[in-house]
Amino acid sequence: MTVTSARPNAALVLIEFQREWLDPEHGRLNHLVEDRDLLDTAVRGAAAALAAARAHGVPVVHVPLLLAPGAPELQSWTPARLGLRAAIPAAGTWIQGSPGVEFADGFHPAPGEPVVRGRAGASAFAGSSDLDLILRRLGVTDLYLAGFATHVCVESTLREAHDRGYGAHVIHDACAAFTRVQQDHVRDHVIHHFGAETDAAAFAAHLGTPVAGPRGSR
Repeated sequence: MTVTSARPNAALVLIEFQREWLDPEHGRLNHLVEDRDLLDTAVRGAAAALAAARAHGVPVVHVPLLLAPGAPELQSWTPARLGLRAAIPAAGTWIQGSPGVEFADGFHPAPGEPVVRGRAGASAFAGSSDLDLILRRLGVTDLYLAGFATHVCVESTLREAHDRGYGAHVIHDACAAFTRVQQDHVRDHVIHHFGAETDAAAFAAHLGTPVAGPRGSR
């Protein structure tokens, strides 16, 4: 596996730091995480990466999943609804107005930090032009990914970021899958095909000199 440090023109992309994943009371997906240490590590790593990005003026982009009741955003021209297109409506997760879609404690967007709207798929780019437009407006060339789940939405975003021409980096200790086996599979067999991995400490250590405020106009 290739391990990288943060580069200029970078952005931290936070995927689904919502109560659905991080709140034991209101998070249905939280209850499905079998490796609790993996989740706890991801929360600590993501918090450290977020603090470092903010301190060094690195753009932070938040990518929640927010769906209307019945998840019509996931419908397509064909009546066949497989995978997440079937599972999400059946589970009733990610519905706007429910407690699970709220940002988790410690991960609320700061003033001026972009929040991607209209997403309708596993990739952070899916169903909306917001993310690509935000990144290009900020002059971002390298994405540092954190979030959930490693083997689903993080991996999907990694693949699409690569195909769109971005340098894609997974902060592996700021991401979690349901199990260690899933997490290790992505690290061992997927990331190097589409980008590189780093950890939260390396991301923070190579950002440069802290600045007074966030970089650029948001």
